[in-house]
Amino acid sequence: MSGSFPYTEVATKIAVALGVGLLVGLEREWAHKEVGARTFAITALLGTLAALLGAALVPVALGGMFLLVGLLNARSLMRDGSLEMTTSAALLATLLIGVLVGWGHYFTAVMAAILVAMLLAWKAELSRFASVLLPEEIRSALLLGLLAFVIYPLLPDRFVDPWGLVNLHRAWMVVVAIAGLGFFNYVMFRLYGPSGAYYAAFLGGLVNSTAAAAELSGSVGGARRWRSPALSVLVLTREAMLVRNLVVLAIFAPGAALLALAPLGAMALAAGAFVWLGWDRSEAVRREIQLASPLSLVRVAKFALLFVGLSAAGTLAKRYLSELGFLGVSLLGGLVSSASSTATAAELCAVGRISQKSAATAAVLASIGSVLMNLPLVYQQTGRGVLIRTLVLVSALIIALGLVVLAVSVRPA
Repeated sequence: MSGSFPYTEVATKIAVALGVGLLVGLEREWAHKEVGARTFAITALLGTLAALLGAALVPVALGGMFLLVGLLNARSLMRDGSLEMTTSAALLATLLIGVLVGWGHYFTAVMAAILVAMLLAWKAELSRFASVLLPEEIRSALLLGLLAFVIYPLLPDRFVDPWGLVNLHRAWMVVVAIAGLGFFNYVMFRLYGPSGAYYAAFLGGLVNSTAAAAELSGSVGGARRWRSPALSVLVLTREAMLVRNLVVLAIFAPGAALLALAPLGAMALAAGAFVWLGWDRSEAVRREIQLASPLSLVRVAKFALLFVGLSAAGTLAKRYLSELGFLGVSLLGGLVSSASSTATAAELCAVGRISQKSAATAAVLASIGSVLMNLPLVYQQTGRGVLIRTLVLVSALIIALGLVVLAVSVRPA
């Protein structure tokens, strides 16, 4: 037996099995379930031992676990008429995780255990989020999944026009990636954003800084010049936009993101300083900010068209007007969508059509365009002279700092 079961290997598998079982079981203990840490640890160990003794014993262990789950639910029904479906599913998953450990698939087993524990621990958040989902949001998410995992692989990975402007395969890859990032930000916003002005400003700014600024303009009060909570909240949307654009650039053009880190980081730090000056924990949003899902079919289609249009315009500007023409397109594109302009620059850099310096510069200029675009929208929503004058001055300082750092660290090619 010692030849079949080397001591060190078996000890490692048993330790990992007990660890993943305890990880899931402790969450059940904290949730005050009758089936807790010990049962889950033994279940994982059972799966590992079944795998070690032979693959034929795995169905036997699974059958025994189904019997145990049946008894658990029968008892629950007789006691209070409820079913322990989530705990039952977690037990079955833990058994299979133990089997994976027994077969030596440590990464898969540990990852699965962590995900099971997270899903169990986030019950309240997931239920709250699901309760506010709209039918069109669910349909849009399903449609995006179809386009991402079914249609995307079928798109030709070549230019479909004689001018070499549009590659549907690469364009849709960018659209899906940005939409996925936007949806993640949207999920975080729906879970945590509306509870306060600062959560709403930052998380809303990650989704759409222009929309967040417009919505929040009428939601917070106080215009005490530099120490205004209203100013702090609005500047925070810009800081979130800067962080998001840097992440977008890093996804597709890491080298360009390193070059843009200094100017975008300087702008974000300056914005953070003004946020800190006006920070007021007692200031609450008087009405919930309303942001539409970024996975709306209409929004995805608009982003796709905007991205393709900016990509084609940027390529033409680079081809006939040098890279300075492309940078002008990026600045104008930032007035409409800084995320689209940044993604365009990153994609063109990734395929070698522009340099990393130009991509970094374009991302900074697109962010500046977004900062400028927010000013008239805030004025239209508030009409408060003191607030808008202070916001203009703050925006000018942030932009000036970004341009100075950009001139020092990233010179256009």
